[in-house]
Amino acid sequence: MLQILQEHITKRLGKVPERFEEVTKAFEPLRLKRGTYLLREGDVCKYVYFIVEGCLQVFVIDKNGKEATRELYTEEHWVTDIFGFKNQQPSDEYIKCVEPCKLLRIHYDSFQHFSTEIPAFAQIYQQILELSYSNTVYRVNTLTSLDALERIKWLMENKPKLMPRLSSKLIASYLGVSPETMTRLKGKL
Repeated sequence: MLQILQEHITKRLGKVPERFEEVTKAFEPLRLKRGTYLLREGDVCKYVYFIVEGCLQVFVIDKNGKEATRELYTEEHWVTDIFGFKNQQPSDEYIKCVEPCKLLRIHYDSFQHFSTEIPAFAQIYQQILELSYSNTVYRVNTLTSLDALERIKWLMENKPKLMPRLSSKLIASYLGVSPETMTRLKGKL
């Protein structure tokens, strides 16, 4: 699993960063079952996760008990509650494995240590923040301007691997449409 992490970081930086072996020793490998929660609302987020295999859902639950998915992350993505992790405050979000997952996680203390001690690690952190922000803003801005059928088409064009992997209910939550609408419109494609 660490080999995949090394390849991922090397792609981003163009080289293997200094003190890479020291950094990788701080990552803990996890193999988790579908349905496992990594974070629940009210918990303080203590880890950043790197997905080697599987899919994670980041979501909130509204006052009516309905899930609203902020993002779905798959292989070679970094996942955390950015605000809660950075400020070590209780989270408003949930993070859940929606498939069996192989993950690498690094604890907040180690993450902060490496971010201040190793410039390349701080650069990766900056890239994680920028990518997460830009992806979320792009998706929200795009989806709010589209009707339900256009949202499904957008997903099929921009994230074609998600549809066959995940349930219609989860995809509906991600796109901000009802499961019934999702089922009805899938038949029109």
